[in-house]
Amino acid sequence: MKKIKDNQNQSKTITRKINGIIYEVTIHFSKTSRETMNDKISRLIRNEVAS
Repeated sequence: MKKIKDNQNQSKTITRKINGIIYEVTIHFSKTSRETMNDKISRLIRNEVAS
């Protein structure tokens, strides 16, 4: 089961059923952020490698 729906506050909710457990994740992005998704992923990888 994979379902993506829009909430009224412009967030996205993803619902998945894994091994009989339903997980619901809400994704939201800052409207004031200056960091692109590519920048964010690169930063996360750099931080993970450094630790």
